[in-house]
Amino acid sequence: MRIRFFTCIIIIVLLFGCKNTGREVGHSSVFTIATLKGPSSMGMIRLIDSLDRTGDHSLQVKILNEPIQVRKMMIEGTADFAILPLTMAAILYNKELEYKLVAVPVWGTLYLFGSDTTITNWDDLRGKRVHVMARGMTPDVLFRYLLRQNGINPETDMILDYSFPTHIDLANAVAAGQAELGVISEPLVSLVMQRNKQVRSVFDLNEEWNKQQGVLIAQTAFLASDAILRDHTQLAEQVVAACAASTRWVNRHPDSAATMIVNHHILPDHDVALHAIPRSNLKFVRAKSIKTQIEEYLNIFYRMNPDIIGGKIPDEDFYY
Repeated sequence: MRIRFFTCIIIIVLLFGCKNTGREVGHSSVFTIATLKGPSSMGMIRLIDSLDRTGDHSLQVKILNEPIQVRKMMIEGTADFAILPLTMAAILYNKELEYKLVAVPVWGTLYLFGSDTTITNWDDLRGKRVHVMARGMTPDVLFRYLLRQNGINPETDMILDYSFPTHIDLANAVAAGQAELGVISEPLVSLVMQRNKQVRSVFDLNEEWNKQQGVLIAQTAFLASDAILRDHTQLAEQVVAACAASTRWVNRHPDSAATMIVNHHILPDHDVALHAIPRSNLKFVRAKSIKTQIEEYLNIFYRMNPDIIGGKIPDEDFYY
């Protein structure tokens, strides 16, 4: 695997170093992958580390904090490849942004966690206050769906509290004991559990989704621009192959991957990274092979609120 991985990296460097392709910066072509700080970049860490050690900047990875920053690069046309939530990818496609869905690299990172020890099943949530990052966003809609599937009306049987507007705010509140229960994603779950030993995972929402749907959550989208897929098909396939190989390597070598994750400032602590890797459900799967599964996932959001995916289910041209 190591030989194959580095062969793939060498091919990428050679191909992306060719003249007269991509955007010219100085005297060399530069292609960019825009990814997110967290599971998306954790799965790519072997690729990120290898590119860093080659010293070649023909292919660069930009690690951003928020999906809206990735979206901005896509709108500006400065991201050749992009990773962001699948629901946002659907919105951008429905707005006729020229990107296609190539793969799903992250399969559910959401957890209900906190310091309340009285909850052992869904019925125990009746009358409870659960903090969620923002109304109408993916964690909120997904959690509401699971509540209803388990016989709980989120409007009348409990309180959903949106007073902490971001994942960071909510994570800090749970860690400080200001919120007993919250819906948060990895790696913030592992970070909070390290800071506050009273905090535990109550429900793995990914497993709960699997119980209802028979599949994991197709949470994250790996996209490529139409121009790259049309004009530089071989380059695109090499990048996709390298991302898939990196994800496999991270799952097989979590200890080494955790070290790289800390070295590249994605997470601050080796033990947190080591615990976050298996809870991040990293698996790089080509979109065409799971088209029906993706459509079923998006259709649930569409039925609850069409605006969450841009008003309609993306058509066949969404998939590469």
